[in-house]
Amino acid sequence: MSSNPGTSSNPGTSSKFSSTASATVEISDVLLHKRNSDDLGWDFGKTYDPNNKDKVECLLCGHRMSGGVRRIKEHIAHIRGNVKACPKSTKEEQEKCKNYIDNAKVKKRAKIEHQQEVRDSVTIESDEEDGCEGDATTRRKKIGPMDRYSTPIDPSIPLTSKQFKQQRMDEAIWKEKIHKVKQYVARWLYANAIPFNAIDNDEFRQMCEAIGRFGPGFEGPTQYECREKLLKEEVERTKGLLKPHEEERKRTGCSIMIDAWTDVKRRSIMNLCVHCKFGTCFIGSKESSEEAHTSEYIFEYVDAAIVQVGAENVVQVVTDNASNNMGAKDLLKDKRPNIFWSSCATHTINLMLAAIGGMPRFKKTLDQAKAFTVFVYSHHKTLALMRKNTKKRDIIRPGVTRFASAFLTLQSLMEKKTELRGMALSAEWEQCIHTKKPKGKIATATLISRAFWNGVSHCLKVWCFSFFM
Repeated sequence: MSSNPGTSSNPGTSSKFSSTASATVEISDVLLHKRNSDDLGWDFGKTYDPNNKDKVECLLCGHRMSGGVRRIKEHIAHIRGNVKACPKSTKEEQEKCKNYIDNAKVKKRAKIEHQQEVRDSVTIESDEEDGCEGDATTRRKKIGPMDRYSTPIDPSIPLTSKQFKQQRMDEAIWKEKIHKVKQYVARWLYANAIPFNAIDNDEFRQMCEAIGRFGPGFEGPTQYECREKLLKEEVERTKGLLKPHEEERKRTGCSIMIDAWTDVKRRSIMNLCVHCKFGTCFIGSKESSEEAHTSEYIFEYVDAAIVQVGAENVVQVVTDNASNNMGAKDLLKDKRPNIFWSSCATHTINLMLAAIGGMPRFKKTLDQAKAFTVFVYSHHKTLALMRKNTKKRDIIRPGVTRFASAFLTLQSLMEKKTELRGMALSAEWEQCIHTKKPKGKIATATLISRAFWNGVSHCLKVWCFSFFM
């Protein structure tokens, strides 16, 4: 009898496995050629050229086109002009895609209007200067003294005129200057290891607008100004922005939230936040490394926050389910019986997942999944093989809590089931020195075990049901 796990002496089992595998591969092929996006268009199409992600194919009629996911939606919605209509799309699908496109246009228009409002909100002139300076928006494209010799673009000028060609040249020069400015901004990001998403906010756009309005010769703030004068001014400005929150607390009430955590230096820190209809605000933090986190200590800290916010404005206090917090709850009940003490939903769900994961029928599956992931991530070769087969996607997904991470990792394993099983049966995996050792053999047996995958599916069903409940 062959020891190769990829062979079977039962022809019925072999054909059944082959049909299941082919169906799974077909589904996997569709998922593989979808872009990493939740856009509606990917429900009706996929990419078919790995070298050109803009070339897409309709899943309904098989028509191939260029233009990316937007072209798929236009194809399904029968929006003519760029692509022919899909003959197999239903009225419901057409309306669904058309509404999606219309909503995207509305969102884009709103985004443009918001960005213009952000620019318009920038003011650097004093009241005395407002009367003698022109509108900042009209001065935005001043390049320098040579601008007086350039002609502004006039829509009435024919496209074939020599003057229009000159305007096109001026516009090209302008675009080149903008590109140079962007290079300096990007270089500053790279040199200081600043995350790219740091520029995707209104404050960055306002900064660019303010510097542009100021013109040449602007010198940035010093370190001292940033950590002293400007910081204090920003604190006062932020307090002013929170005035509506304070008024809303008086009208509709609020919740006090306490969170204790430990930083990388093992310092114990307790944070206090207040939540109302307008959002959550930070109100205080203290290091409590030298203090015992008793019920009395937590109660006094929370009670002081209630006094700061106003006892008449507080509806409830939210903490996790730790025993010391439950003791503080009883103390608060005696002093302020009109204020509720609620348990944190995230911590409660974590306890639910922990209890479910401790049950024998689920614990075995979790232990197998953990052993496999530990084995794969313990060796460079096995990790490289895994990433090669999963298109550089990791199987471990960190979550907020340990049991949330376990759930997300099981979900990730199920999504990559076909690729992982294929890896376990590949020649590269079999020839790897690490897979020939006891832990490697266990990992291989786990991947090709139908009982394991059934257990993963069962865990996900139960945990998802717990979440939705």
